[in-house]
Amino acid sequence: MNNSGLTSIIILTHNGLSYTKQCLASLMEHTPEKIEIIVVDNASSDGTIAYLEPLSGITLIKNNENKGFPAGCNQGLNEAAGEYIVLLNNDTVVTNEWLKRLKWCLDHQPQAGIAGPRSNLVLPHQAVRQVPYHSLEQMHNFANEFSQQNHQQGILASHLSGLCMIFKKSLVDAIGGFDERFSPGYFEDTDFSLRASIYGKKLLVANDVFIHHYGNSSFKTNRTLQIKTVKNSEKKFKEKWNIQDLSKITETAEKEKPFNLERHYVPF
Repeated sequence: MNNSGLTSIIILTHNGLSYTKQCLASLMEHTPEKIEIIVVDNASSDGTIAYLEPLSGITLIKNNENKGFPAGCNQGLNEAAGEYIVLLNNDTVVTNEWLKRLKWCLDHQPQAGIAGPRSNLVLPHQAVRQVPYHSLEQMHNFANEFSQQNHQQGILASHLSGLCMIFKKSLVDAIGGFDERFSPGYFEDTDFSLRASIYGKKLLVANDVFIHHYGNSSFKTNRTLQIKTVKNSEKKFKEKWNIQDLSKITETAEKEKPFNLERHYVPF
């Protein structure tokens, strides 16, 4: 099988079926490229499995327990056959030409390692504040205009959100997968970004890609737990990289160079 140009899209689910349905529908509508969809389900109990099982064209990995985000991503990476890999949250809605533009960003910038889109609810340097839409139809119109206005524009970033990120399989072969010490979640994407930077790759925000994010965190029902989880993962990240200030990620990457397999590679 020729996997040249194939993109493996990895989606993790833990309940949130209504979001997953919208996400998959938007993928089908706005992704004419050669793709495979891998869904890793972390023990959903809301009918997600029953919905996904009969769908054709989807590889489904079913976990009997919630393995957390980093481990689920690694399961997806092990299954992925594509030259390109996209991590995508299940509570996102993708838009016209999203993948074409993300791939362009990755392929046309020297030393590009990871690219990510703009969104309404994401890291500050990827966020579009005060979006003007109030319906999905308005969102798609806004995304189209936004893409035209920012055609083939991008900015460099110190790290990117795992909400939606694209990279090549060759990057994973070089730097490894997602560090499961950050389970159940948060900062595994920052860690992956940092390791890509240490490897000498650039991280890019594609200004001409806008996707919608509902922000249906699996933790949202328990805000206290969410805050605690973020704090725990932040502490682990700072300890791992001996970093006190998260604004120093770029400096940390420079200091850690060159890439050392023993220290920087994460088996998956």
